[in-house]
Amino acid sequence: MDKVVFRLEKPEDYRFVENMIRESFWNVYRPGCLEHFVIHELRSDPAFIPELDFVMEKDGAIIGQNMFMKTVIDADDGRTVDVLTMGPICITPPLKRRGYGKRLLDFSLEKATEIGFGAVLFEGNIGFYGKSGFTYAGEFGIRYHDLPEGADSSFFLCRELIPGYLDGVTGVYQTPAGYYVDPDQAEAFDRGFAPKVKLKLPGQLV
Repeated sequence: MDKVVFRLEKPEDYRFVENMIRESFWNVYRPGCLEHFVIHELRSDPAFIPELDFVMEKDGAIIGQNMFMKTVIDADDGRTVDVLTMGPICITPPLKRRGYGKRLLDFSLEKATEIGFGAVLFEGNIGFYGKSGFTYAGEFGIRYHDLPEGADSSFFLCRELIPGYLDGVTGVYQTPAGYYVDPDQAEAFDRGFAPKVKLKLPGQLV
């Protein structure tokens, strides 16, 4: 197994990481992408957790990153339950599908557990994240905000970090407001990077 190093992201890494995220997400979910601007904005958000903002290095170069944000479940019984959400998470495109993503994910989840957080909820593909202990959030009785009843929620995943943390909890998960960026501001931010062609491709969400 290749040797890799996990460490906290430093300010001097920011631009490199943003460009890596841009390369990883470009034309995946929409023509172009927003994710590099999202992380740029999230780093100054009150819900951002610097202690869980990781990069992964191989041979001295950054090849991946993951980060977490604090958020809540508005429980049906009136409680507010503290949880985490995650991402963007990415591996540099030339090294995708070689196991690095799972290693980064498992490391960062272990660190979140050590700090004492109880559960992680986010949007992702069960085919990948299920290998690291995630399951459908609906199995815990947690609903995705603004999703119509009966709509497909298979994208909405959950993993307890503390066993039993969500016992007796049903309610609505709230995506942190910082993930909702202004597309015009994102477009202006993107102009600071090397030009790339936006393409409308099958399977994009937008």
